[in-house]
Amino acid sequence: MQVGYKLAAEAFGPAELVRQAVRAEEAGFDFVEISDHFHPWLDNQGHSPFAWTVLGSIAAKTTRIGLATGVTCPTVRYHPAVIAQAAATLALLSEGRFVLGVGSGERLNEHVVGPGYPDAVSTRHEMLIEALEIIRLLWSGGYRSYEGKHLRLQDARVFDLPDELPLIAVAASGKESVRLAAGLGDALFATEDKPGIVRGYREAGGTGPCYAEVPVAWAPDAHAAARAAHETSRWAVTGWKVMSELPNPVNFEAATTTVREEDMLEKFACGADPDRYVEVAQPFVDAGYDRLVMQNAGPDPDGFIDFYRSELDSRIRQLTPNTP
Repeated sequence: MQVGYKLAAEAFGPAELVRQAVRAEEAGFDFVEISDHFHPWLDNQGHSPFAWTVLGSIAAKTTRIGLATGVTCPTVRYHPAVIAQAAATLALLSEGRFVLGVGSGERLNEHVVGPGYPDAVSTRHEMLIEALEIIRLLWSGGYRSYEGKHLRLQDARVFDLPDELPLIAVAASGKESVRLAAGLGDALFATEDKPGIVRGYREAGGTGPCYAEVPVAWAPDAHAAARAAHETSRWAVTGWKVMSELPNPVNFEAATTTVREEDMLEKFACGADPDRYVEVAQPFVDAGYDRLVMQNAGPDPDGFIDFYRSELDSRIRQLTPNTP
């Protein structure tokens, strides 16, 4: 079991994210994962720095902790050739500590460049497949070209390649994306504790590590934690079909008017009781995930990091699947 810390790029500025990553390394986390957004989910989150610049700074200021994107969409806002180059460079700068997390994206971030975010999920999957093929092609060295249904590459080469290429973790939630992760990725990335996701990945031939984000909100008081989570992270209870489709923070504001603090208490581990954190993490372990990412929506990141080090680290790492 490895445990990671989620860097919420929608909620903090770049210097603060780097500071949190350094603290996460000191606290014993195995890796940090950063969201790659152009917009925050809600305007009151107030931030959305360029994730790749933040990661480069973290690589320079840490020595041990792993780095991961959680996740990057390499099809619309970025061309996969750009991501192939960026990931290779970061792997070199971090001396092999980087994992490239990729997914089909959200309209929130991808529509901004003009051509538009595809309406059909099948089209998004086709584009992601082509993007992964382009990234792998460029990582194989030499000048490369590619002619796909959606994406093209013309006479391109990534000159600086690491001896050991980064793992690619593919975000999945349904049967088609799970098969895609098993076939073209090295690892699985998910946000749900549904047992069928990891099981489907294994049945489709996936053998790599499986990452999942565990929703938590630390504060000395559970209700204070729930209020903070509700203020900035109530979008997290809307479900993927909503999260992938809405174009701007104002739309998420409107879509979450009926979300209550009670909903946050139900979904998140809120407060300072370590038993509740174990209770929320256990279903992810039961579902087969072996890389748990603590996604703190509480008001005090330092308080959570201290709490994790003193109260949670050994308990989370010792979790094993409950057998039926």
